[in-house]
Amino acid sequence: MTVELVRTEGDPLGNGGFPALYAEAQRFYARQMEFLDTHDTGRWAETFTEDAVVELPSPAPPLPARSGLGRYVRAGAARRRAHGRLDHWVGMLDVRPREDGTLRTRCSALVHAVPHGGGPPVLYVYAMEDVLVRAPGTWRVAHRRVTRDDLA
Repeated sequence: MTVELVRTEGDPLGNGGFPALYAEAQRFYARQMEFLDTHDTGRWAETFTEDAVVELPSPAPPLPARSGLGRYVRAGAARRRAHGRLDHWVGMLDVRPREDGTLRTRCSALVHAVPHGGGPPVLYVYAMEDVLVRAPGTWRVAHRRVTRDDLA
């Protein structure tokens, strides 16, 4: 099978085209999940815009990402250290460039526990839908909607 990538006028992909843009998005998520899994809450929070909002699969209202989720991640990190480690894996990434230069992304995120001395069972499967905006040298999440497959 041969795939041909065609660039059209008004294409917001930049010089590298879609493959380069897709690789940037993959690197962004790899770094973001590494910060989350290593409890580097400061660097993780910086992957969101100052005014980013995150919708989580809970009855709580959407949270301002930098202030609200930073506290949530720090509290969860302490609990997880007592019971083992949680790791996140992002896959099946769909990247859709928009005319305004932002990216609309959707991916599956698996959260699995790595208990002390045991095997890593999958705990949750999430769908993450983001709007990413360009920042100097990287991307940032402006809006994130997280849904859990078993609650959808």
